[in-house]
Amino acid sequence: MIDYYTGVLKNYAGFEGRARRAEYWQFVLGNVIVAVVLAILGALIKFPYLVILYYLAILVPTLAVGVRRLHDTSKSGWWLLIALVPFVGGIILLVFTCLDSTPGDNQYGPNPKGVGGGYPGSYAGNPTGQGQSY
Repeated sequence: MIDYYTGVLKNYAGFEGRARRAEYWQFVLGNVIVAVVLAILGALIKFPYLVILYYLAILVPTLAVGVRRLHDTSKSGWWLLIALVPFVGGIILLVFTCLDSTPGDNQYGPNPKGVGGGYPGSYAGNPTGQGQSY
């Protein structure tokens, strides 16, 4: 999880390319853990704004990984704005971020899962995974 979290922070403002589900959700999990720790720490030192400062600091990387995650599902990064629609916007965005990658390359770049779009049994010599017995 640390590798995904630091990887997103290193690619601070990288809005191009694609992000796998694992990268996106591990980053979200890392943010939740850090926010809980900072909330507890903020309560102990009587500075409740610690979490707000943290979220402001990671706003750009969070937007960037969200855009890359949407790119992985062949959607424009502008779909992030659907979260602003009351009630259903967040649900729609949640569904989009849970979708599997678009197989193979798309207009946003190569599939981060590798050759063949991550089909079970796929590898360089058999990119579609066809003919495999499971």
